[in-house]
Amino acid sequence: MALASALLQTMIDAVRKTARPMLRDFGEVAQLQVSRKGPADFVTAADIKAEQTLFELLTKARPGYGFLGEERGMVEGTDKSHTWIVDPIDGTTNFVHAMPHFAITVALERRAPDGTAEIVAGVTFNPVLNELFWAEKGKGCYLNDTRIRVTGRRDLSQCLIGTGLPFMGKTGHAQAIKDIHAMGQRVAGIRRLGSAALDLAWVAAGRYDAFWERNLKPWDVAAGLLFVTEAGGMATTIDGTGNVHDGQQILVANSDLHPQIAAILRAT
Repeated sequence: MALASALLQTMIDAVRKTARPMLRDFGEVAQLQVSRKGPADFVTAADIKAEQTLFELLTKARPGYGFLGEERGMVEGTDKSHTWIVDPIDGTTNFVHAMPHFAITVALERRAPDGTAEIVAGVTFNPVLNELFWAEKGKGCYLNDTRIRVTGRRDLSQCLIGTGLPFMGKTGHAQAIKDIHAMGQRVAGIRRLGSAALDLAWVAAGRYDAFWERNLKPWDVAAGLLFVTEAGGMATTIDGTGNVHDGQQILVANSDLHPQIAAILRAT
């Protein structure tokens, strides 16, 4: 981790420490205390515990920074220019069902005096595979110790693309099916694995050629959007307007594929 700054190393240490008890819980998934936050949207004891651990570690390391977490919402800090954006387990349903495709993800947002904000650092960690994706603005994107890049494919028919589907109780099912129908006729394959944080990291690593989804949240996408742009890709809303970082609609791909995919999705 010689290339990581002190700030990024703080983030890396926090997610690794958080992952240790999470892995023990994952190994005993049948014994997890599961409660329902909403239809098919599970909150586990591990999820809540992980966010508390991240809150304590990050707050200790940078007192005064704000904290936006999936479980506790926004906690205002005395430093109004910095906010941690955290999802303790992205892919909770996978976790509960003993599927090893989930991640801890942390990003740092920096807000300028004029009110504009940008993500300046991000970390996403799959503890089961020991895969750590990390990036700082202007310094590239890495998987563990190896720098990664988006793919250079231009032909949609050769591309593998990731997406998401709304779970039970959420809106957008009909639109999602329309999107998949339109894209599925033009690409080599579409995958839905259940963790947007990892989907975005996989685009940055060249495992996916592109990814799109609607109706996400800031903590799902904050780190991953930085990964994609630092790996040489493009990240916008599907319709080309609005703030991509709020997660309401996102499309990421290399600069050749992006306009092709955007045109298809905008027509659905």
